[in-house]
Amino acid sequence: MDSDKRPAAENVLGGFLRARRALLRPEDTGLTTSGRRRVPGLRREEVAALAGVSTDYYTRLEQGRERHPSQHVLEAVAKALRLDEEAMAHLRRIAVPTARRTRRSSRAERVRPQLRRLIDAWSDTPAFVLGHALDVLARNRLATALHSGFGRPENLLRMTFLEPAAHDFYRDWNHAATSSVAALRRAAGMDPDDPRLIELVGELSMRSDDFRTLWARHDVRGKTHEAKLFHHAEVGDLDLHHEAFSVNSAPGQQLIVYQAEPGSPSADALALLGSLNAAPIARRSTTTPD
Repeated sequence: MDSDKRPAAENVLGGFLRARRALLRPEDTGLTTSGRRRVPGLRREEVAALAGVSTDYYTRLEQGRERHPSQHVLEAVAKALRLDEEAMAHLRRIAVPTARRTRRSSRAERVRPQLRRLIDAWSDTPAFVLGHALDVLARNRLATALHSGFGRPENLLRMTFLEPAAHDFYRDWNHAATSSVAALRRAAGMDPDDPRLIELVGELSMRSDDFRTLWARHDVRGKTHEAKLFHHAEVGDLDLHHEAFSVNSAPGQQLIVYQAEPGSPSADALALLGSLNAAPIARRSTTTPD
């Protein structure tokens, strides 16, 4: 298992580079090889050759002894490791970190009342607000109903890895787990010293073997849009489309919205879920003459 278990580990760059080269096979990059390999993936000298740098330089980069790699070198390494655009941006952040901010204390994130009123007005659309560590900061009524099978649905990572209901709720649990860890890894690259992230990664690493395995892969991917496949105990299968929007008034927060294809069985199931969990309507009192 990679020694980098927490975002604030000393050599995050080295952990990332080792994990990414371990996922590549020589034939993926056009290299020819013979004989049996003791470890999976590319060797350091192979990545160095593909990037056009010396093996010694690349080794120092992985070991954290090269503190100021140029953008040209980072781009060459990213190309050698077949990184996509998001992983490349993550590489830049962790290789050339900005000056660390002085923290006062870890304050609870708040959702603006206007945003809360907005999602509450969407009666037929599950919507919720995520914090930077994937804490669920606010939900509307339908999102609450959607997550009703979880005992403590206050964080997407804890829901996915620590709650038994997750394997029934997520019809493709492996994809949901991989996606959530990749989003958390991206957040850790943004602010590796964040106390909430360090706490969460530490807890999940201690309590979940699956999380430790995925965290060591160093996958990086933000939440944008994709299909979500759920199974709800009350209404059955739900095929929903997921969209994520950055909240400009609160950097680090995201608005998550789920939608069903109009006229589909999932739209009917979502409507049924809404009706089963509708707020009770107060009966208007009437008076009658004696």
